[in-house]
Parts: sequence; C-alpha cells; structure tokens
Amino acid sequence: MGIEFILSFIGIVAGAAAGWKLKFLTASGAGMAFLVGSLIVLGSNIQGLMLLFLFFITSSLFSAFRKEEKAGVEEKLAKSSTRDWEQVAANGGVPALFAILALWTGDAMWILGFAASIAAANSDTWASEIGPLSKETPRHFLTLSKVERGTSGGVSIIGTGASAGGALLIGGASLLLFPGISIGEAAVIVAAGFLGSVFDTVIGGTIQSRSVCPECGLETEARAHCGSATVHTGGIPWMTNEMVNFLSCLLAGMLPVLFFW
Repeated sequence: MGIEFILSFIGIVAGAAAGWKLKFLTASGAGMAFLVGSLIVLGSNIQGLMLLFLFFITSSLFSAFRKEEKAGVEEKLAKSSTRDWEQVAANGGVPALFAILALWTGDAMWILGFAASIAAANSDTWASEIGPLSKETPRHFLTLSKVERGTSGGVSIIGTGASAGGALLIGGASLLLFPGISIGEAAVIVAAGFLGSVFDTVIGGTIQSRSVCPECGLETEARAHCGSATVHTGGIPWMTNEMVNFLSCLLAGMLPVLFFW
C-alpha cells in the first residue's frame, strides 16, 4: 500500500474523530463516515476523499452557522445538525457505491457519477441550511402558497441560490482534482447535482412521509416529539428524509453516466 493510501486513511480517521469531537457527528455517524471514506479512497483515491471532505466541511460549517436562528426549523426535521449513521449513509452511501463501481469496472465514467452524487448532497444541504435564514417566507414549489420554514417542498430565492452554489462548488472542485474531467463534464456534474436537489424538493413536498405531534400539533419528520410517538398524516411511511436524500443522490449520479454512456 502506497504512502498516499496510508495518508488517506489517517485523514479519514482524523476527520471522523474531529467530526465527533466537534459534535458534527454522533459516534455512529463517525463510524459510518470512516466506512464511507474508506470505500471512496479505494475507488477514487485521495482526490475522491478530498471531494468528500469538501462536502462534509462546508455542510457542517453551514449547519453550525447562525444555528440559534434555525432552532425552530430543526424541531420540524427528523434529525439535528449532528449527523448520525443514517444521515451519513444517505448522503455518502451513493458516492461510495459509484467509487467502488469505478474501481471494479475501471471506467472513469463512474467517477462522473461519483462527483455528481456528492454535488447533489452538497446542493441539498446548502439549500437546507441557508434557505431558512431567508427573510422572505418560503413557498411550496407546487402550490406557491406560503409555508413555514423547514417545510419539505418549500423554496426561496436564497435557498435556490445556495443550492446552485453547492453544486457549482463540487463541479469546480472536480475539475481541479480529477485531471481527466473536462469543462463540459464538470458542467454536467453541476447540472446533475442541482437537478438532484430539485428532485429532493419535489419528492419531499409530495410523497415524503409526514407526521404530527399529538401533544403540540407540530408537523414534523421526527418519529417522536414532546415525549410521544408522532402520528403519520401523509406520504409514504417508508419515504423518510434519509430515503429521499439517498434517491436524489442516486438520480444525480446516474444522470452523467447515462448522458455520456
């Protein structure tokens, strides 16, 4: 094993430990981050790990940015800004899969899918973390009616701009990190990442599972609130936020693969 791989695995351990220490990750989240990072290194070398770190660092910083102003939004969500293994797997599992496919087939096309899936995860995370800070009230993408901040399917100008910026960052970084990626391919990565985030919004606002707290009446994605189990009110029960994230990353990753097939 070369020095590059040794340094990469040291970086994975250090990154997972730092994420846990800084409360960006739970203990289970740190363990899953190590697994995902290891698979990505095997399939896409240190460049892929750097792309993953870029997503993790920027998304974690935006999660912590003006956190007190987003307290009400977090209450509606199933998870807090401290990511557990399910959240890490939902956003990192698909990139790991594409990285392993690149290793198995030897086809660089899967690297495009790998980068696009991370672009989708970054795009959606930036929108979710920056959008709630908008001074304007978000509107549901389907009905255009005003909705509370944090409501699945809600969009705002600043959130949409953040979504595009998140995809653009990963596309630009892919162009710099992977010598074989052209400007045109990087543009497809950006477009696929943004479309993945759009898909996340559409699914989140239509068929994602919705529940309500029987104690306070809050509509939330969480399974429990106010010490009681929430009551399912709509959507597909198994279509959780993690499943929506997983599917949006998968769709985004497949778009450049199919485009350049």
